[in-house]
Amino acid sequence: MIDFPNAKINIGLNITEKRLDGFHNIETVFFPIKLNDVLEINKSDRGCVFNNTGLTIDNSSVESNLCYKAYLLLKNDFNLPDINIHLHKIIPFGAGLGGGSSDASFTLKMLNSIFNLNLTKQKLVCYAQQLGSDCAIFIENKPAFAEQRGDILTFIDVDLSDKYLVLIHPGIHINTGLAYSKITPRKTENCLLDLIKEPIDTWKTKIFNDFEDVVFSEYPEIKQIKEKLYDLGAVYSAMSGSGSSVYGIFNSIVEIKSYFENYFVWEESL
Repeated sequence: MIDFPNAKINIGLNITEKRLDGFHNIETVFFPIKLNDVLEINKSDRGCVFNNTGLTIDNSSVESNLCYKAYLLLKNDFNLPDINIHLHKIIPFGAGLGGGSSDASFTLKMLNSIFNLNLTKQKLVCYAQQLGSDCAIFIENKPAFAEQRGDILTFIDVDLSDKYLVLIHPGIHINTGLAYSKITPRKTENCLLDLIKEPIDTWKTKIFNDFEDVVFSEYPEIKQIKEKLYDLGAVYSAMSGSGSSVYGIFNSIVEIKSYFENYFVWEESL
């Protein structure tokens, strides 16, 4: 079976408090986009095998991969045979796009289908939450307001169907744990769930990513990307997750690649 795990962007990201378990409570809106990896899973007659093409995964042993960890979660509860996993990696690493989380959640869904496990979406969400904070969004794969660790979801209607997305990844890898360590959590005056319902031309002055100040101070190049997207006419621009990807939402198609020739550039109609 072959499927296409897709990325996401964050529209706003508020870090509201440090939890007793060492994680942070957040508020964010996850918005799935069409940028995708390619994942193939088949039964194996020579043990569990993991293959990687495309972007090279640093720790490509089967035991260290999130797809394999997803398989083990289900194997603990079901009598699954050995499998062969082939992941063609396209979504950049350390980019705030959730590529690894998406690969893991799609593995759960694919195994559910391949082996007729009859797991409900809610049960798949429970498995996904064990793999990572932002894995759950890729089960339903719809825009959602996320709370707590990012795994408590309220699905919402965010209509950007007349907009055009430009995503820039400068090739800088951001350590998410280190970025969190430099943030001072704070409660917000206005809930992101309410702000996201306002017209998009108000988002620039109301919806923010708390990681930006920390990341921009260390990597001014990333800040410059956001500024350039606004210069080119974006109605809203922000860093996704803890970075380093920055996206701009435009009212129409815009010529962009000549300004970012040395970067990874993704464009799509929303």
